[in-house]
Amino acid sequence: MLLEALREQVLHANLEIARRGLAPHTFGNASGVDRSGPQPLCVIKPSGVDYSTLTPSDMVITDLDGKIVEGYLRPSSDLDTHTLLYREFPSIGGIVHTHSEFATSWAQAGREIPCLGTTHADYFHGPVPVTEPLTAEQVAEAYVRNTGAVILRRFRKDNLDPLAVPGVLVAGHAPFTWGRTPAAAVEHADVLEYIARLAFRSTLLGASESGIPSYVSEHHYLRKHGPKATYGQL
Repeated sequence: MLLEALREQVLHANLEIARRGLAPHTFGNASGVDRSGPQPLCVIKPSGVDYSTLTPSDMVITDLDGKIVEGYLRPSSDLDTHTLLYREFPSIGGIVHTHSEFATSWAQAGREIPCLGTTHADYFHGPVPVTEPLTAEQVAEAYVRNTGAVILRRFRKDNLDPLAVPGVLVAGHAPFTWGRTPAAAVEHADVLEYIARLAFRSTLLGASESGIPSYVSEHHYLRKHGPKATYGQL
């Protein structure tokens, strides 16, 4: 079986989506990419299969053009978004798409999540961005691929580093997160839902959307991710 270790990682990431309550029913998906061979290969959840029944052999392997290399099930319907992000963000190794309640609420409102506190700043270098809505033409032409395209356009617009900003809200839809591994992508999905919930409640309590001072958010982000990071163990 091709890419057994990555299949296991992607399976675990998908099971964590369900275990952490980040997507109801069969919503959501996780994938991983292997860039070590002659061509990069994507391992992704099959479409519409209940999380509780998934096995490593159910994972579908495609190239980054979406052509199936190995697998007997149809890949996730979001495959073209995943593969486009892998092509354009070469630093990432895993992607997670959820429909978690609070992050999806911000996406449906078409609003970025401002950095209101240090919990946010520990993981996202700035606000969680939101994309522009897809046009009718984009939906008709290639909805899933153009979902990836509006994400890419949003990151290029402000020259955002996908490792420093490990997620996005797709307007009217839901969040995508990513990381160096599928496990990191799940962690970022979980954190995104938590900070989305905090931000929702904070704004109800009257928090200013200008957020915490930049010198505080910068300090918190850099102490964990900067060149002289002090968070954690060496």
